[in-house]
Amino acid sequence: MLDSVEQVREALGREGYIADEPLATTVFLQTMLQKPLLIEGPAGVGKTELAKALAAATGRRLLRLQCYEGQDETKALYEWDYGKQLLYTQILREKIGQLVADAADLDEAVDRIGKQESVFFSDRFLAPRPLLEAVRSEDPVVLLIDEIDRADESLEAVLLELLGEYQVSVPEIGTFTAKHAPYVILTSNNTRDLAAALKRRCLHSFLDYPSAERELEIIRAKDTGLAESLAAQLVDVVRGLRDLDLRKSPSISETIDWARTLAVLGVGELSAKVLSDTVSVVVKYDKDVRKALDALPRLVDPNATVPTSLRNGHDHGHGHGHGHDHAHDHGPGGHDHASPDAEPDGPAIRQAKDRPGRFGDGYYGTPKKNAALGRRRPF
Repeated sequence: MLDSVEQVREALGREGYIADEPLATTVFLQTMLQKPLLIEGPAGVGKTELAKALAAATGRRLLRLQCYEGQDETKALYEWDYGKQLLYTQILREKIGQLVADAADLDEAVDRIGKQESVFFSDRFLAPRPLLEAVRSEDPVVLLIDEIDRADESLEAVLLELLGEYQVSVPEIGTFTAKHAPYVILTSNNTRDLAAALKRRCLHSFLDYPSAERELEIIRAKDTGLAESLAAQLVDVVRGLRDLDLRKSPSISETIDWARTLAVLGVGELSAKVLSDTVSVVVKYDKDVRKALDALPRLVDPNATVPTSLRNGHDHGHGHGHGHDHAHDHGPGGHDHASPDAEPDGPAIRQAKDRPGRFGDGYYGTPKKNAALGRRRPF
């Protein structure tokens, strides 16, 4: 039992998960109220890791449903083991023959066999998937429903019974109700709006990128092997990259990977050269890499100039119609590098980008909509 918010923070901290006060409070309420928890936020800020840490901290088994487009209830709830049913049919062929041996006609034989159908649609042939397994488990579990925003809306409807009553109905058998209410954590990268009915059944928390102090504390907890002073400097560099107008900002997990990479390389001093050689650990798109290469010297040393070798023949326009005088304004929450006293408002920039429904058709491989026909086409 986690009897207080402080106990939640300490228990998660022992598993290497550094939770702030609001998140620890929400997790505590989840355990006390036995309600599912929906966590939304950018990719890589610790949503999935929270479920893993909670399972480890409470000694519960972790069950995970990884959501994807086109997923149906047979992959989430249960399905029938048709191969096993067929095998049993072959084994029982002789018994079936005896059952219908004295039948007067075909109709009577079919009626006799029909009365046995419940044998084949019974618990022994039921193959539970994560949702049903969480409900039927003899021991308490943590159920992680990961990236629910990637699944179709039909799966959300399937989840409502589980989230509301911790039960699953199987038409051929009946309703299974959980002996122990699972700790259910749903995560969303906010690529689409979720149904109000689903949100209504859940506690809610939004995870954003942490403060510099908390991110440094997370790196310490992960024992990356990087010196404290270099880790602090690396956190500042990563936060500077997040202030750029990147397609995908570096996540916390990628900061940890970068710290481990530098430790493995035996880096004793952060320089624009070594960071540029390893920047692909945290920056995943070509245009983002080019922007990062231009920014790294300034992030390491504000008075540094950008070496031509780091630019690698990069076109300074970036496709945005501006050069590198950095006098442009990024819009709401943007910043003007022409003013030495101006501070980038990174959270405002990310909040402007991280809005529901901001991704168009085709994102994450979703079918594109055919405007002429009013329906989606596969490509």
